[in-house]
Amino acid sequence: MPVTDQSIGSGQDWVRESAFGVWFLNTWMWTGHVLRPSLYHLENLMDPKRDRYPAILDVGCGHGHSLLQLDRRFRPDRIVALDVDPDVRDRAAPHAVRCRGTVEFVINNAAAMDIPDASMDMVFCHQTFHHLMDPDAAAREFFRVLKPGGVLLFAESCRRYIHSWLIRLLFRHPMDVQKTDQEYIELLMAAGFRIHPETVSKPYLWWSRPDLGLGERLGFRVPRQREETLLYLAAYRPG
Repeated sequence: MPVTDQSIGSGQDWVRESAFGVWFLNTWMWTGHVLRPSLYHLENLMDPKRDRYPAILDVGCGHGHSLLQLDRRFRPDRIVALDVDPDVRDRAAPHAVRCRGTVEFVINNAAAMDIPDASMDMVFCHQTFHHLMDPDAAAREFFRVLKPGGVLLFAESCRRYIHSWLIRLLFRHPMDVQKTDQEYIELLMAAGFRIHPETVSKPYLWWSRPDLGLGERLGFRVPRQREETLLYLAAYRPG
């Protein structure tokens, strides 16, 4: 299907990913162990869930691995693939051309999107929010561009994980704006989103743990009292 391209703004105020991070986000470890299970998990959290979502905004589309997944699961007519890095056009284009719906690449900062009010049925933000320098402004933008009744699918690594030594070593993030699971929920609710407990999940997945799940494989119990490392939720704009 058609692929279009639109550049908006300067793309300033962002932390460029490390070379390792750019490589890793194009591996099977990422797509098979992180992205696809996250989409499955998020889809199960949606309540209500429509048969299809005609217009979807994919925030931080990166290599574009999410585009075909969104296209197949939610049957959009149009996907706006937004990223602050202009290199995503070349990285993601091979996936975009395989989508049934039209894919439009937009190079833009998520905290100040030149996208019309109430024009999206879904905003998909997977492991992107913790890269943003101004998360409060981005949350307000997500709310603004959603139609009443539209859904935000939000999957994020929390402060505990981003501040871990391994992630600090291998990846690049704005460290001073990282938040806990509850702080993310409060931030989204302050922007106007409706979030119910049954549409929230805090999985303690092996790859999000400081020991990469080694302790559990050796027979140690998963701690019940812990600072959460992951947050999945479906949030709605009241309609």
